[in-house]
Amino acid sequence: MKLKLKLKVENPIMLLFSIFYAIVGIIFLSIFVTYNLQLLHLGIIGVLSLITAYNVFKMKKWAVWLAFVLFFLGTTFGAITLYNSIILQTFQGALLFHIALIAYLILTVVALIYVAAKRTNFE
Repeated sequence: MKLKLKLKVENPIMLLFSIFYAIVGIIFLSIFVTYNLQLLHLGIIGVLSLITAYNVFKMKKWAVWLAFVLFFLGTTFGAITLYNSIILQTFQGALLFHIALIAYLILTVVALIYVAAKRTNFE
């Protein structure tokens, strides 16, 4: 049986954005736990990302609002972290970190635009 039939996926692009939000949520929560729960902002973004991933996958109406919230939180976090990392460059492998942050910022914008454009398809 095809995966599409098992998951009842109507829009494969929404599945990709759901996977993106889930991966971001898992990464942020793992960093939050690794640093002994000191980076509370990463925990908040991680939990909201996992909730958004589920709601985008299920095509719930309020996933659009969560995507907007994550856009503003994620863009602020990503831009400030990228700026400080470029200015300070205190560790090896900073280029890979910068590329990952830029990819995160771009995917956050693309995900918001697509979810907002398809908001009439949400239940």
